[in-house]
This record gives sequence, structure tokens and C-alpha cells, in this order.
Amino acid sequence: MCGECTLTLPFVDRLPSSIETFTINEAMEVIGFGKFQWKMYLLTGLAWISDAMVMMTPVIVGPALHCEWRIPAYQVALITSVVFIGMGIGSPVWGKVSDKYGRKVGLAMCLSWTLFYGILSAFSPVYGWLLALRGLVGVGIGGIGQSVTLYSEFLPVKGRSTAIMMLLAFWAAGGVFEVLLALLVMPTLGWRWLIGLSTIPMGLFLCFFSWLPESPRFDVLSGRREKAIVTLTRIAKENNKSLPQGRMVEYEQIEHGKIKNLFNSQYWKTTILLWFIWLSNTFSYFGIVLLTTELFRAGDSCWVTTTDKIEPRCSLECKYSTAADYKDILYTSLAELPGLFIVVLAVDRIGRKKTMALCFFMYSLSLLPLYACIGRIALTIFISIARAFIAAGFQMVFVYTPEVFPTENRASAMGICSAMSRVGALVSPFVAQVLLRTSVYPTISLYCGCSLLAGIACLNLPFETLGKNLRESHLDQEDEGQTIKTAIHSNGTTLYEQEIPVDQQGRMNKSSSSLNVHVN
Repeated sequence: MCGECTLTLPFVDRLPSSIETFTINEAMEVIGFGKFQWKMYLLTGLAWISDAMVMMTPVIVGPALHCEWRIPAYQVALITSVVFIGMGIGSPVWGKVSDKYGRKVGLAMCLSWTLFYGILSAFSPVYGWLLALRGLVGVGIGGIGQSVTLYSEFLPVKGRSTAIMMLLAFWAAGGVFEVLLALLVMPTLGWRWLIGLSTIPMGLFLCFFSWLPESPRFDVLSGRREKAIVTLTRIAKENNKSLPQGRMVEYEQIEHGKIKNLFNSQYWKTTILLWFIWLSNTFSYFGIVLLTTELFRAGDSCWVTTTDKIEPRCSLECKYSTAADYKDILYTSLAELPGLFIVVLAVDRIGRKKTMALCFFMYSLSLLPLYACIGRIALTIFISIARAFIAAGFQMVFVYTPEVFPTENRASAMGICSAMSRVGALVSPFVAQVLLRTSVYPTISLYCGCSLLAGIACLNLPFETLGKNLRESHLDQEDEGQTIKTAIHSNGTTLYEQEIPVDQQGRMNKSSSSLNVHVN
């Protein structure tokens, strides 16, 4: 018998059953959505409740600080701004950490950071300390978006968008909880207790942190196939399912979190368009939130027909928030929920791109009546519609972005996109509060135009992710180009090796007619 010879055999039919393989995508589809995902839904939901409560805190404590410390309005606004600045700094950092060391590690670190500085900020003796500590809180909050990255990597294709959208409903719930907490705490205990108690969801998350597994997709791409199998077996057991038979495909180990891969020929257009979409979304969202306050303070909405300005007020005017003010904030927060249900119905029917575009176009359309003289009830209705759709659009980008980028830099892509969104959040107050007092019509036009352009950008995204598996690497091709290397051994001797072409989902490409076998 020859020492080494090469045989050519017909593909698939004559392969021994021992070389059956399955991919991480196929494993997730077999396991499906079950008890494990519901538990993870509740746990990662705590992270989003924390995010919302931290973001709502400056809105609620601002008037109290304005009166107690006698600080001007711009310094009150700066307390919110430093949170956004911190988030802009922290988001890409936590994304890089999550791509290099794991999603679980990154999420735990950012929440621990936020909890620590959140509690410290409740003891701020002076304005400068509060400003610095809230900025550090923002750095931590910048990583909470990685909870979506982690959660998405445990979901099957069917129902993935609905599951992520329902996870983001916790953000709206967090805003409601913060307002209810303020109603109980602010009149008696004050703003320090509100800031301290708002960290409770972060503490609860960290208490149950040990239950949370690392993403098996991250483990597979990092060369830890055995650890991924243990995690998948655990999920399958909780969901009363069994893993596919055979050996799970190992992907080539690569360096994680390479920013340059976001700008290769495959993804550069998607990256740039998504940056603009994220920026426009927060610019428009915080615009409608701030416009709501300013327009209602103007009293009779017919001011737009008599003057094109809103008169400025004394920057040191002191007015504590009342129960009625908290109720108004509560109602506007609840207005986001109808938009969530609308996009849940649309996202798996018309696709991600069209759903995002629909949200932006409806936002622009809802602002058009503000050019006219309308009553307060009509004004409230149109503002609520605009807020519902732009909030839903913001949730949609959290669905689309993890789906379109591969596992190797999914967290980094999310982090950088989140950082870009903070730029929009920083700019919006200067438009909704400063420019509005100078000229009303250009203010409304700016928000309408920006949202309209963002809707067009959504339609021009290169990829539609509806019904698609998550990619593991930028090297994955849409149809062909990947290969799986399989070796069969016996008593320490290699019987033969094969290199099998596979498609994007890791399935064998049966169009190949033969395989090379090396026999010793």
C-alpha cells in the first residue's frame, strides 16, 4: 500500500457519518427560544432599566439643583451634557473590551463602574464634584448597549427582532419607574436619595451576574469550542431540546474588534450610513423631548403665527417640580409604547430597513402641523405621535446594527455607533432650546429635514437582515467562499483530511463534486 496517496471520492454520499458537522447558527435554530432566553431577557432588561433611570435623573433633579445651589440654567443643562460626553467616550471603549474579552465581561465591568460612580454622585458636596461624577457615570452607561449585543447572540433567526424590541421596552419601563420613584422620594427625601436609589437595578443585575453565560458565538470565534459546547448544552437542556449530531464547526481564530474591518469594501457604506442614522435618531428624539417642554411653556400654541420667537426667561428663576410636572413626564414617557407595538408588527413583514425609514418619515410628518396654529390638545397628539415613532426608530437601530455586523467586531460597531448617537444628543439641546428662542420655523425645519434624510439613508443601506443568520466574520461571504477543514483520525493516525466549501450559514456546499483524501 502506498505510503501516502490521494484519492478523489464523490462528495457527501460516501462520507462516513463520523464527519457530520453543524454550525453555531444551526445549533441556535435547533435550540430555539425557550426558558433560557426568557431568563436572560429579564436579566439583561435590568441593564436597560438602569440606563433609562440614569438618563432621566438629570431631567428630574435639575430643577431642585437649580433652586438649592442657585446655579444658572446652562449649568443645570451641563449636568445632562456631561453624561452624554461620558457616554461618547465610554461607548467605543466598552465595545472594544467586549469584542476582545467577551460580552459578559464588558457588560459586568460597565455596570460595576456605573454603580460605583452613581452612588458616589449622590454624596456630591458641590456642583463641580457632581459634574465630574455624572460624567464618569456616563462613561459607564456607554457600555450598557452591549446587553443587546449579548442577548442577540443567543437568539434564533425567527422572532429575533421581536425579542430585541421587547428587551428595549425595558428602557421605557425604566423611565416610568424613575418618575414614580421621584414622586415618592423627591418631596420628602430629596434628590440625593433619588440618585442613590436609582442604582438599585444595577445592583440587582450584578447580584445575578454569575448566572449569565458568555456568548457561545464569541467563544467559538475565540477558539474555545469546548466552552461554547458547554454553554449550548446548558441552553438546550433548559429549553428541553437537543443539540444537532456531529462536530461543531470551528471558525478561524482572528483578532477581535478591528475597527478597520468596519471600513472594508463590504461594510464601509453600511458603517457610514449607520453613523448618520444613529446620530439623527438621538438628535430627533431628544429634540422632540425638549420641544415638548418649550412649546408647552409657551402657552397658547398660536404664538407661531404672531411671533417667530419664544421670549427668554430669567436664568436664575427658581421653580421646583410639582406632582403635575412629574405626571406630564410620565405621560410623555408612556407615549413611546404604542410606537413599539407598531414596529413589532412591521419589522418581520416589511423588513428592518423599511421599518426604520417608516419611523423617520412618520416623525417628520408629525412635526408638519407645528408650523400651523393648533390647539394644545392637537399639539399634544402630534408631539406624542412623533415621539412614539422616533423612539421606535431608535429601538430598530438596536435590532439592525447587531444583525448586520459580524461577531468579530459586532460589539465595537455597536460602541462606535452609540458614540455617534451621543453627538446628536449633545447638539439637539442647542437647537431645541437656543435656536428655538431665536427662530421657530428653522428649528422645526431642521428636525424635519434631518429625519427625512435619515429615512432615505435607511432605504439605501446595502443589507437587509430580515431572516438572515448572524455572521461570525467579515470573511464570510453571502453564498460561497468559506471552507471547513475536517480530519478523521484513528489510533493517532490521520486517515484523511478534507476541505469542504460552505455557505454563509456554514452549510456544506453540495455543488462541489469531490473531495481530496490523504491516506497514510
